[in-house]
Amino acid sequence: MNVVIGTTTQALRRLSFGFAGDGSHAACLASAADGGWYVESWRLPADGGPAAPVALPLSGNRSEQLHSQLLALPDGSVLVCRHDGERHHLVRLSYGEPTAVEQQLATLRMPGLRLIALPVRPGAGPGTPVAVALGTDTRPATTAWLIRTDGSEPERVAEFPGLHGGGAWLDHAGALLALDRVNAGLVRSVVLDLRSGVVTPLLEIGERSNDRLVLFDPDSRFAMVRSDAPGTDRLGWGVLGGGEPLRFPECLHVTGMFLRPVALRQAADGPRVALQIDHGAGSALALWRPAVGRLDRLPVPPGRLGAVGHWSAAGLRLPYSSPDHPAALATLDVDALLAHGPAPAAAGPMPLPLQLAPLGSGLPGPWRDTVLPWQPGGAPAARTAPPGSPVAGWRLDGSTPPGDGGRWQPAQSLELAGPAGPLEAVVYGGDAWLSSPHLVLALHGGPADAWRLEFDPALQRMATEGLAVVAPNQRGSTGYGVAHALAIRGAWGGPDLDDVLYLLDGIAGQRAALGLEPPALFGVSYGAFLALLATAHAPAGQVARCAVVAPFLSGARLLAEAAPPVRALTTRLGGGEPIADARGPRDVLQLAHRLTAPLLVVHGNRDEVVPVSQSRSLRHELLRIGRAEGTDFRYVEAAGSGHEVLAEEGGAVLHELLAAFLRTGRPG
Repeated sequence: MNVVIGTTTQALRRLSFGFAGDGSHAACLASAADGGWYVESWRLPADGGPAAPVALPLSGNRSEQLHSQLLALPDGSVLVCRHDGERHHLVRLSYGEPTAVEQQLATLRMPGLRLIALPVRPGAGPGTPVAVALGTDTRPATTAWLIRTDGSEPERVAEFPGLHGGGAWLDHAGALLALDRVNAGLVRSVVLDLRSGVVTPLLEIGERSNDRLVLFDPDSRFAMVRSDAPGTDRLGWGVLGGGEPLRFPECLHVTGMFLRPVALRQAADGPRVALQIDHGAGSALALWRPAVGRLDRLPVPPGRLGAVGHWSAAGLRLPYSSPDHPAALATLDVDALLAHGPAPAAAGPMPLPLQLAPLGSGLPGPWRDTVLPWQPGGAPAARTAPPGSPVAGWRLDGSTPPGDGGRWQPAQSLELAGPAGPLEAVVYGGDAWLSSPHLVLALHGGPADAWRLEFDPALQRMATEGLAVVAPNQRGSTGYGVAHALAIRGAWGGPDLDDVLYLLDGIAGQRAALGLEPPALFGVSYGAFLALLATAHAPAGQVARCAVVAPFLSGARLLAEAAPPVRALTTRLGGGEPIADARGPRDVLQLAHRLTAPLLVVHGNRDEVVPVSQSRSLRHELLRIGRAEGTDFRYVEAAGSGHEVLAEEGGAVLHELLAAFLRTGRPG
């Protein structure tokens, strides 16, 4: 793999953004068109100038691990933790030509390990610790090490009982670390003193409440917490040690939405907190000021924010992605965005086929009818401004344009009627998507996952190929509340299959009336399992063709062959529990004779989540019942690829293969 080297890159995917403590740099994993991953270091000018990514590719054309942990350091280098079973390799990457300088630091042996950056210390020498490593083993215990970049071994400073998540510093010296301890079914915040190794309680709001510290300012001791002590899980705030009780304002509890504090900055009127608001496919951003006592929505473009941020005099920096803007870093002038004033209310939903209605910002309730300035129907001055445009208060740096000088295909968030209520979908193809010559119904993996209003290389390739794409978040998807997510617990291929078949029936019927072919089906992992079930159960003529990536054949078969972590997850989600109804077993192998539409199966031969034996068994069964390989179906086994086969090296070739098959029924 050859990646682009220099101060700018051509990354189509970026993951795992993080900021150095002083806000001078950020780091992320990036992937070019060929699918290989590498580390990027971003320089963030203190004057608010454009953020500049620098590629840190590995020598020997090696690809960085997709699940590596990254910490951005103030000098622009990046601390990387690579996982190899119970071996965790700590490496420091810094800029060099033609490849990054790779400094091997240490290897720690533990079943689990994660890194937390230490606060920045001005004038600190090369032997100063830069991170804390928290390791867990088979016991319910946690071990802490201090990590340095001077070549010295990690310094073990504490071992204490319990499993711990989170991580917020209570001081600037990096001595007091707040962690979320999981014990006896409860989550409580505790404080680890790295000088003594002693752990003491921090938050115990109610007798049986789950309490977490989510944001803290060591100077003012202003704290934001998340707790279910008020009766439901919600955000609250207070001043630790100030003598006043914690407050849980109603404005910080919006039913059906998840509010996530991402950055804090002190101002003349007190603390200002940037809150990311997630619901369904999209994200919104709001400013909360305790002194004002309300949420002020910030008019950011529709898309998906990155759940982390850094706020300084240079502005509020956040990762951002939308279907037609690959992930990059946005810089926001919060005061300038506030000056835009309230976003105008939208007109009533337009009646569209299949009972479609625009979702606006993708948010329900009082936010539902909001049209932001960058959306159709918004403020005329900013109506056509894309996310990268120089609109006052918003700038997007580093988002990669198409190589041909054109534009990426946009998508919109629409609401589709479902058998048990509306379903949100991300839709490519403009307003005429339903009458596109070719249409794909795309099903996400998980099942505890969802399609987002973000850049997706596979869906983008389909849209560029002229395919309309409908990517629904059927029951079982996350982001729509507990009931929606848990609807398929113990019922894989139950309510979610009902939703997919309902959508297929409606879309196929509308397209038949227009003289168009029925939709094709596409799915990855759990979505591949669901797509195969839907192809087998749909009436004849409702599925034009079906392409699946890394499918499993049934929950029971996955339990029999998968690795222990996957078996544990499958058991926890009730994937092995049979469904007793008129449709019969949800077992693709038993339904293979009903897979009559042209079929493409892709699987990595080193898949660590869904064993490749699942797809091999399907291929053998299709051959046994007389299907002709190369005519009725095609089987592609990607050598050396794992479960994220579409995101690994060679993924671009598979994107092209899938798009061609879904458009024509032929692989190219």
